[in-house]
Amino acid sequence: MSALATISELSSDLANQYNALQKYFQELESVIVAFSGGIDSSLVAYVASQVLGDQVLAVTSASEGLKRDDLKLTQELTQQWNLSHQIIHTQEMENPGYQANPIDRCYYCKTTLYQALEKIAKEEGYSYIVNGTNVDDLTDHRPGLVAAKERGILAPLADCQFNKTQIRQLATYLGLKNAKKPQAACLASRVPYGTQISRATLAQIEQAESILLNLGFTQCRVRHHQTIARIEIPIDEFEKILQYRQQVESQLKACGYQYVTLDLSGFHSGSLNKMVNIPQKND
Repeated sequence: MSALATISELSSDLANQYNALQKYFQELESVIVAFSGGIDSSLVAYVASQVLGDQVLAVTSASEGLKRDDLKLTQELTQQWNLSHQIIHTQEMENPGYQANPIDRCYYCKTTLYQALEKIAKEEGYSYIVNGTNVDDLTDHRPGLVAAKERGILAPLADCQFNKTQIRQLATYLGLKNAKKPQAACLASRVPYGTQISRATLAQIEQAESILLNLGFTQCRVRHHQTIARIEIPIDEFEKILQYRQQVESQLKACGYQYVTLDLSGFHSGSLNKMVNIPQKND
């Protein structure tokens, strides 16, 4: 168990939270971290490993909802941190409740994940399972929080009162390479609720978004409306996409879309939640 870090470059409030987070892990014997490669679970995994050393296991589900680039990132980060890492393959795609894509789709996905993590914890002797939930998530539309509560999953960041801004600030201070990585929810969040989810659909969305990211767009979503790809990018990048208009159109049509559109509202996290009158910060 490591000593608490000396902090000299953070605000006093954030320094206190960082110390609280380290103390939080000191009180746990061993943990499994549900690790997606996003900055929230990355901060949890990193600080846990600094405090508990080899009593931490990061586990990533390589399901179809996780981009392959993000899966690769989890491997790179855990290798850099000398953190034990397991990649598993959860079976949410076999669950009709998940495939039907109701507004509580995330509940089915997270239940499947946490059940798999419970099995690993029992077999390998880990005391707790933790995730990257933060205080901002608690006011969001996140049915996965219900699954976490049902299964007793701990949320160190929320318990230590971290919001998303503070998470990025601390991650930057600690030198995490993905501290400024744009938010990236699962690929299923691009599909309107009630539209059936399939492996082919998720692969199509990932391919389309990769085209935009490879062109240098800082943030993007390809919302999947059957034959229509609705692109969301920051408004200040509209001029850029017009420069690549023909290339974007032809390449996204090659992915299987018949029509390629640009949403004039720009990138908006959770925009599909507008359709069902629920909070709009999910993705």
